[in-house]
Amino acid sequence: MFPIRDHNPSGRTPYVVYALMAANILIFLSYVGIMDNNQAMYYFFSDWAITPSRVSGGAHLETLVTSMFLHGGWMHLGGNMLFLWIFGDNLEDEMGHVKFALFYLACGIGAGLIHVLSAPYSQVPTVGASGAIAGVLGGYLLLYPKAKVDVLVIFIVFFRIFPIPAWIMLGLWFAMQVFGSIGANPDAGGVAYWAHIGGFGVGLALTSLLWLKLGGTRFWNDTDGHPPHPEHKYAASRIPRTGRK
Repeated sequence: MFPIRDHNPSGRTPYVVYALMAANILIFLSYVGIMDNNQAMYYFFSDWAITPSRVSGGAHLETLVTSMFLHGGWMHLGGNMLFLWIFGDNLEDEMGHVKFALFYLACGIGAGLIHVLSAPYSQVPTVGASGAIAGVLGGYLLLYPKAKVDVLVIFIVFFRIFPIPAWIMLGLWFAMQVFGSIGANPDAGGVAYWAHIGGFGVGLALTSLLWLKLGGTRFWNDTDGHPPHPEHKYAASRIPRTGRK
């Protein structure tokens, strides 16, 4: 199950979201040609990815930012950009371009620091925009818990698109990160669950300041938990149900 779109496009052009997507894609394209060369990738990630043992020692602090624009493969990049495209535009619309850009960077840096704290001696390089985007998810959940999100459910040969409230989709996503972190060894690499959890928490905390400024629960009452724009009506899904012969 993964999201494919929401029902509330932003009221103005999300220039920062587009710029972040372009930066991530262009940077990935700049080194995708060496991804089959393990030695070259080792040196590249040593310079630009977060290596917790170095950061915890006070070195390579700039990688808390540079690592946010690196990805380990096409699926890693595509998944992150999909989430940013779906959930980032409404937050940028509400916060404004400059504040959203600062918010995104703060979430990414916070996620990176929490990952370092979870595995301070790890020598495994960590890359990805997931921590920053997790912050976007946390902010979206607080401001627009009832916004409709279309998710594509794939179960063996069953394909169907369902519209569900954002709080269900994002709540399930966060629960998956928490359960994934149980028993996981952050020193061994793999998914950086604590970066996701940390980024989500930072995004939630920072957005709470805006939420209170907007009126807190009164903001929810005024908007019914949706972005303040007319809901977009999509045509019925043409993805058919399939069965076995």
